[in-house]
Amino acid sequence: MLKPVDDRLVETLRTELPGLSIGTPGAAYLEEPRGRYKGAGGVLVKPTSTSEVATILRLCNAAGVGVLPYGGGTGLVGGQIIEDGPAAVIVSLEKMTALRAVTGHVLEIEAGATLQAAQEAAESAGRLFPLSIASQGSARIGGVLATNAGGVNVLRYGNARELCLGIEAVLADGTVISGLRHLRKDNTGYDLKDLLIGSEGTLGIITAATLRLFPRPAAVGTAMMVVESPAAALELLELAEARMPGCVSAFELISGQGLRFLDAAGPEVHQPFAARPDWSVLIEIGLPEGLGPEDALTGLFEAAGDLVSDGVIASSESQRAQMWTLRESLPEANKRIGSISSHDISLPLPKLAQFIEEAQAALAELGDLRINCFGHVGDGNLHFNAFPAEGRDRKEYESLRRAIPETVYDLVDRFGGSISAEHGIGRLKVEDLERYGDPGKLAAMRAIKSALDPKGILNPGAVLAER
Repeated sequence: MLKPVDDRLVETLRTELPGLSIGTPGAAYLEEPRGRYKGAGGVLVKPTSTSEVATILRLCNAAGVGVLPYGGGTGLVGGQIIEDGPAAVIVSLEKMTALRAVTGHVLEIEAGATLQAAQEAAESAGRLFPLSIASQGSARIGGVLATNAGGVNVLRYGNARELCLGIEAVLADGTVISGLRHLRKDNTGYDLKDLLIGSEGTLGIITAATLRLFPRPAAVGTAMMVVESPAAALELLELAEARMPGCVSAFELISGQGLRFLDAAGPEVHQPFAARPDWSVLIEIGLPEGLGPEDALTGLFEAAGDLVSDGVIASSESQRAQMWTLRESLPEANKRIGSISSHDISLPLPKLAQFIEEAQAALAELGDLRINCFGHVGDGNLHFNAFPAEGRDRKEYESLRRAIPETVYDLVDRFGGSISAEHGIGRLKVEDLERYGDPGKLAAMRAIKSALDPKGILNPGAVLAER
């Protein structure tokens, strides 16, 4: 049983780490973007080095006090908030932002640096760090890795796990794992890097990472194309990859409902089609020198035939930015409209279109709902969100708050998909993981948690249900 942080532990921290920033967490550390959870307080510490993190964890472990690793606070499943239970020590790495090294192929950076800072460091070296998410100005590298973030370029470059060569991390008892390797191949036993990435701070605190860098494409092309259906979008994706192997960076599905939400609630953005299409896709390609992206996208449009009924190809960087601003504004419009239930899911590509059709029909049987389905369809990741009918308030749908996600997740499970594609489990989906997770996998996860964190101090209540 964990104990609340007390004056004795705080005094011990001050004694052993006299330069450590210790204080009461402000509102920014006790809230999360969707307003689902409110933090219960505790003590906020801001270490400046890995050795300080190690000392903090060693002392908290000895005292039996919970520790909440805190990144940029941008997570959407409550993993950064402890709402109930004994007051914990919140460990923010915001002062650990150093760029330790950069070579032609690797960026070594501390976990408190923002994702945007990593991107800019890569750009300064003439390289590309391709991970891109809407919150990259606030999300920190430690949190990005702890949640195995995805984003818009997974199709070409992979998730955070695939972009990381090595990590430095601290375990619950203060043990430091010094794994900042610059190697693509390293078969020297269990891969603790891959274990800690995606563990959401429940197995250790990542303090630094070595990240893969890539050559910057010589030319980038972006277009929005109108398609009849998600099935047509997937056919277009197949055609694009056949015509431009390895060059399709992003392929985003956008529903007409999402565009109409932008009209109704903003933020105000430029929309390329006067009549809002029921379905469209945002395509981005990166080409080597000598190939013209506008010609490549025009060729794709012409080859698509009946798959595409209209399209706009960006002819300038400002037009490209407008298209991406539209895509990245969809979550903000969703927030302003106010969803009843949001779902970050993934499906096998061959089953994705059928899932959308069946899920929309199943939710229609539950009540009068609007569905905004959009996402990184190139890698099978959908954001499938349910909203009140126009003119109705979401409070009127309280009786459906459990039925809607259960309906969606039951279908996801039947189609062989995942109930969490890129946001993680956090606290929001703990019960869902218990219901849909493989029993053998869950047993192995509990055994690993018990071995690495026997007192359960790391992010208590996240990912695994407490027993």
